[in-house]
Amino acid sequence: QVQLVESGGGLVQAGASLRLSCAASGRTFSTYAMGWFRQTPGKEREFAAAITRNGLPTFYADSVKGRFTISRDNTKNTVYLQMNSLKPEDTAVYYCAASNYYNNYEARWAYDFWGQGTQVTVSS
Repeated sequence: QVQLVESGGGLVQAGASLRLSCAASGRTFSTYAMGWFRQTPGKEREFAAAITRNGLPTFYADSVKGRFTISRDNTKNTVYLQMNSLKPEDTAVYYCAASNYYNNYEARWAYDFWGQGTQVTVSS
């Protein structure tokens, strides 16, 4: 069992940067692959980025590739999502999630634990 708490969301203008953090409870953080998903009202939760247990490789949705960077610090039980060059279409609630799987990181079903989410709003 792991509990996840996201932070770092907010309201920014287009072109700005934000860094999201996700703090995990428990001593087994390093045994999970971690992912970030996002969701807007009326749409399904979509994959944004994922990172394997030791930090490499990483995976990104085409919509964020080159702008977002996922990283983790296993000594701090934390995963990060650095978001640069933000666009209005990046506006969403961002969720971090923990996976016991070793593949299929883009799939929601591969994740066993989810945080409550943090709102990111990008104004034009």
